[in-house]
Amino acid sequence: MTDRPSGFPRREFLAGAAAASSLALGRGALRADETATRSASSRFGSATSSTAIENDKPGADDWQLTRVRVDGSGIRCPWIEGYCTKQSVLPGESIDFCVSLNPAGEFRCEVFRLGYYGGKGARLMTTLERIPGQPQPDPEVGPKRIRECKWQPTITLPIPDDWPSGVYLGRLTRESDRPTDVPWQSYVVFIVRSNRSADILVQCSDNTWQAYNRWPDTFSLYDTEDAAWALESGVHISFDRPYGKYRQIYDNPQSLGSGEFLCWEFPLAYFLESHGYDVAYCSNSDLLTPDLGLRHKVFVSVGHDEYWDVRQYESVRRMIDEGVNAFFLCGNSVCFVAPFRESHDGRPHRILTRAGCFGEMTDKEKQAIPGLEAAGPDEDLLIGARTVIPFNGGGDWIVTKPDHWLFEGTGMKPGDAIPGLVGWEHHGAPADIPGLEVVAEGTVVTGGGEPSDWTATIYPGPKGNFVFNAATIFWSQGLSSPPGHMLPWSHNTRPHGPDPRVQRIMHNALARALKGDAT
Repeated sequence: MTDRPSGFPRREFLAGAAAASSLALGRGALRADETATRSASSRFGSATSSTAIENDKPGADDWQLTRVRVDGSGIRCPWIEGYCTKQSVLPGESIDFCVSLNPAGEFRCEVFRLGYYGGKGARLMTTLERIPGQPQPDPEVGPKRIRECKWQPTITLPIPDDWPSGVYLGRLTRESDRPTDVPWQSYVVFIVRSNRSADILVQCSDNTWQAYNRWPDTFSLYDTEDAAWALESGVHISFDRPYGKYRQIYDNPQSLGSGEFLCWEFPLAYFLESHGYDVAYCSNSDLLTPDLGLRHKVFVSVGHDEYWDVRQYESVRRMIDEGVNAFFLCGNSVCFVAPFRESHDGRPHRILTRAGCFGEMTDKEKQAIPGLEAAGPDEDLLIGARTVIPFNGGGDWIVTKPDHWLFEGTGMKPGDAIPGLVGWEHHGAPADIPGLEVVAEGTVVTGGGEPSDWTATIYPGPKGNFVFNAATIFWSQGLSSPPGHMLPWSHNTRPHGPDPRVQRIMHNALARALKGDAT
């Protein structure tokens, strides 16, 4: 039977288809496995926060992809694949899933919210069964090499008022009464945002997920008629298409349909929710104005957050100026200017392009990525540092200022290193900002052996707030290792997973930010 939220008529689930169915920090460093075992009664955040209450609900034993198949492209699963018609949605609104099955058949859709949930990583929110699915056409190659699907909605999902903010996965599974049919699976992904004032706002890096999405084969922002991994302007990409399997630095079958959230961002979400922090989530497109961000105490950019519309930059600048703390737990972030435009049918923020770089380019950068010009303000004046050339590599995260409050309780001494935490892209060249401090720095070794310097920085905001730049895409790998997550390996280096020092640094930063004292 279909398990639908109370108060919603059965017919509203389907469009064009039939449905049958107080912040207490200890003085010692945490154990590295503590994020997976912390009980609901022992939290760093509030046990009464909305996020903590949500995570006391039963988790799902089965939410990951079990049977994954891709075609000859290595990218897509034409047997069952889909996408959502919005990046994010508010409770009380609805979202469409556009699903294609080839050959035609029936499928099941289970919707999960990702979080901690006693270490299980997700909670089942609703299930829709025996949904008819048909092949939907591959889009033609449009102007600027865009592949924009115009699929018919298969499911219309109303979002109940009591669904909390979070990242949600719809697991699509082919159904058949014939034992010879394989129940292939893939995901669709969407974000439920909130208008409430949570302590922490985590911005998902979905612009960058889409920039590297090659679906159906060679149509990412980095593909042209002549080359893969091209860095030039002019190519357009659409959110109206499935997320293919992640293709950049490692093979992760759980990425089929889920973008890059499980790769780089889920360990942060799992860590925060395991400790009872009050968290809300949003997409890149939700910060084109500062209104949402100004309702929170901490803004977090995580993972590989490379592509920003200039309006995002202006919003976060305004947030910092108004006293919001900003954590850039990421690398290669705010690098390329990516303006939005609407879809073919007028839905906003559904098409992206690479318009140029944030900040003036150095001669070395102009040589490495010819044909691009500055198209936005300097990213280092926001982050505290910037992407430097060469930007691909790996190294240890080495502390240079262990007497800083950020490292209280870690036991770290000058030169102590957290192995493999820097990579595969990073920030360096600290900005000339009054009060900026370099708290960790070192050198990465690129795949070709050429060294590149990185710097982690912190600088004070104007209202007792602060901006912390961890300088590496891999930062969240040191926080937790939730179900469904795989450690990466890139450019001959790898992070080692959860580390008590990284966890303690995060607790220290959050303690200071949520108390509102950056002195």
